Amino acid sequence: MVQTFGPSDMLLRVVEGVYPSLKLLVRDQQLELEGHVDDVAETVKIVNDLQSVARAGTTVGPEIIEATIAGVRSFEENNTAAIPAELIVSSHGKKIRPKTENQKVYVNAINNNTIVFGVGPAGTGKTYLAMAKAIQALQAREVNRIILTRPAVEAGESLGYLPGTLSEKIDPYLRPLYDALHEMIEPETIPHLIEVGTIEVAPLAYMRGRTLNDAFIILDEAQNTSAEQMKMFLTRLGFNSHMVVTGDASQVDLPRGTDSGLAQAVEYLAGLDDIAIVNLRSSDVVRHNLVSKIVDAYDRHQPEPTRPKRSGRNQQR
Repeated sequence: MVQTFGPSDMLLRVVEGVYPSLKLLVRDQQLELEGHVDDVAETVKIVNDLQSVARAGTTVGPEIIEATIAGVRSFEENNTAAIPAELIVSSHGKKIRPKTENQKVYVNAINNNTIVFGVGPAGTGKTYLAMAKAIQALQAREVNRIILTRPAVEAGESLGYLPGTLSEKIDPYLRPLYDALHEMIEPETIPHLIEVGTIEVAPLAYMRGRTLNDAFIILDEAQNTSAEQMKMFLTRLGFNSHMVVTGDASQVDLPRGTDSGLAQAVEYLAGLDDIAIVNLRSSDVVRHNLVSKIVDAYDRHQPEPTRPKRSGRNQQR
């Protein structure tokens, strides 16, 4: 039970947030549930799934709990084969696959296009699913390396005042990419893969002047690129490579008056062959259910960003 509930009984706290009317009581290694029959049935399924994960020796952490809850709720709400079944990566007893219809569109776009833009709010799986597809491609020997990059743009903090060397200053900006890697690859192998160049995690500025062949390249937080940076990045594309560009147009941290390279690229490249643009929504959020409500609340009070005209070649939902 300790392994199933996660650190500090995290599962119970998350379940209470997702099912506020559900009463949970733990006594003598027994979990008692009281509430609506559907809520109880879903919670039992969630606990059973996480028990299987714990028995396999995998640590039950926040990402696994949230993904399990999202998967169970999606299945119960749809109860149909519409939920995507493609297994992308299986690691540490955890199966990574798209959870919503829009996520399925996103994964299919990555399968069928050289460059894919995944645009949407936090928690919709843009980077996480792209990372899983990159690891799948590497394991299948479709590419020789994975390149993960982000613009080192300050979000209300001063990079210059951070302690340490330049590398140590930049590291916090790249930390989310390392975190995702640790979810999908044995942590002890990551330093070796980075050392030999199989995986590269670097700031966007390090891409200048390069041609990236035989690689799966992910640009994260692309809304914080300038127009010049985005053009520079996209023109790094080499032979037998794939690019996934992810970003949230509502979270731009660029200096006032600087246009986002993501918004411009989506507008300019709409309709080009072998480029897909997928828009993910708050309904695709697979974190705590409050996250999608927070996203919707902010959207109601902020102007809608300019979106490109729809094109038959682009996959937008």
